[in-house]
Amino acid sequence: MPEAWLTGPIEGIDPYLMPVAHACVQAREDVVAATAALTPEQIGARPGGAASVGFHMMHLAGSLDRLFTYARGEALSDAQKAALKAEGGPDLPDRDALIALIRESVDRALAQLRATPRERLLEDRRVGRAGLPSNTIGLLFHAAEHAQRHVGQIITTARIVKSQP
Repeated sequence: MPEAWLTGPIEGIDPYLMPVAHACVQAREDVVAATAALTPEQIGARPGGAASVGFHMMHLAGSLDRLFTYARGEALSDAQKAALKAEGGPDLPDRDALIALIRESVDRALAQLRATPRERLLEDRRVGRAGLPSNTIGLLFHAAEHAQRHVGQIITTARIVKSQP
């Protein structure tokens, strides 16, 4: 199968936002493939003190959701803040639940991309409590590339933990 960006347009997504959509779809596919054979112990393993595969999966889903919230011009909800705190915790959901989180997050992202009019891409947006400056397209692009960073960590950490006895 070709990578997502080589599969053509995704229905209903503006061509200016297609790279974001393709990156989100690719992230979902890569995480599913990279974690397919991992045990619960491997999902939670922290080789050399690095963050676990499970952390990266939770953070990928959560950060995508949070950055897309900012792209809508909204503040984070209490539930999103609580989810952020839980990302680094010791109690990780199982792989199926983590995959479901990622799938749901990507599905919401794609729905938001479909609903984002081109004329709003350069609207100013504020990020976090400090209200740091960005704009809609900047946040959407950052969400996609941030997700890809964590995909790389998931793939690498999964390979390491699978190779350990």
